[in-house]
Amino acid sequence: MDKRKKPKYKIGDIVVITLYGTTGKVTDVKWLDGMYVYEIDNSEGLYFENKLELLSDYKGELVEKEHIDIEYRFFFGDLVQVKGYGAELFKVVGFRTEIWRYKENAWEDVIYELARIKDGEWLEAGEEELLLVADAETADLFLQKLGLLFLANKPQTHLNLPEPKNPIRNREREELNRKMDKKEYIDFLLDVYNDYRLLYDLFHDEEYRQVMKVVLKKLSSAVNGDEINHS
Repeated sequence: MDKRKKPKYKIGDIVVITLYGTTGKVTDVKWLDGMYVYEIDNSEGLYFENKLELLSDYKGELVEKEHIDIEYRFFFGDLVQVKGYGAELFKVVGFRTEIWRYKENAWEDVIYELARIKDGEWLEAGEEELLLVADAETADLFLQKLGLLFLANKPQTHLNLPEPKNPIRNREREELNRKMDKKEYIDFLLDVYNDYRLLYDLFHDEEYRQVMKVVLKKLSSAVNGDEINHS
């Protein structure tokens, strides 16, 4: 027969952890190595009976717990720019909160850990130093468009291809592909222009306006048939 004594506290009891002077609710009772131990507020730590006391019986001084609500402006995967780094792009790969408490002052700092897109260089920055370019859901699409714009700026190379067996049919196919490519290219430039116009309207950064000018020039060239060259 199990002759173990009954636990001093039961689930739901409000107790004081006398070591710290803090209160909590008993959320589990365990029998461990011949004695009861108690889980408080679903935490991982376990406490012996002699370290606890019912709140109604406690005569000591209680320590008030501090509840801190932190609002994060940026999250994992967000694409941002950093003050002092121009138009370079960084991705948020982590963040932490540093809590500072002094006798006559108190504050919290949110520090973001970043990776630079072009080379992966690691950087830390505060919220006030960051500018959101694209959230995590749209970051990859934004980078894809940016990459295509970069490629469009590079001079195109021409390949020496063998003469087709049916030059007439091949020319018809090339003409169809040229029309389709031109439409897709113009649609892409319009998307990029709209993205940067939105960014400029939000943040009034001169670099966004410069990109808009470049895209408009490319749109003009593409509409006039001068922008897209084919082998």
